[in-house]
Amino acid sequence: MIVDFGGGFFLRHATADDHSALCEVCLKTGDAGNDATWREDDPALMGQIYAVPYQVLEPDLAFAVDGAEGVAGYLFSVLDTKSFNARLASTWYPALQQDVADPGPDQPTWRNSDWVRHAIHHPNFDIPEALNAFPSHGHIDLLPQARGRGIGRRCMSFLEQQLALAGSTGLFLDVHPRNTDAQLFYAALGYERVLTPANSATSMFMAKVLRPEHRCC
Repeated sequence: MIVDFGGGFFLRHATADDHSALCEVCLKTGDAGNDATWREDDPALMGQIYAVPYQVLEPDLAFAVDGAEGVAGYLFSVLDTKSFNARLASTWYPALQQDVADPGPDQPTWRNSDWVRHAIHHPNFDIPEALNAFPSHGHIDLLPQARGRGIGRRCMSFLEQQLALAGSTGLFLDVHPRNTDAQLFYAALGYERVLTPANSATSMFMAKVLRPEHRCC
């Protein structure tokens, strides 16, 4: 245990044994914060992009939120996004591409998890120039039973502290434009929207400068 949130919830390092549970959390929060089970035909595939690689490639900054029913969320970050993306490109995605068929470029023909399959074969590792001041990025998702308890706020405070201690000067998050609850949550913690050419119907960025005072709880 790293942080005891009370009420039977606590934060700990995620392990390889958590991969299936991390994928489940990713699926159940994958529709702009809501359950995407209705949409996907491969329930584990989203997690192979948005969850599992963090535990494998940056385990020191990969955490699980545990509750009475098991894993109820996760908290991920990487210290240096450019370095992490390079490792994704050289090791993670080539292995996925061997196991997943490319549905092709004709988007109207895509069904179910085909959008994930296409993303696996055509990943975008570019980092917008406007994010250069924020070398780290993070990712947090909580299931409904872990929400409304202050867990998200404490997780983000903990993450900012860990990154500041490691020397990071800034943290950004990729937020779905339809996830207004997440946008309000991050804004309340001091994150501001960063306008970039990469902002789209499915992606926007919010970021925060990390200063020495973030090293303290």
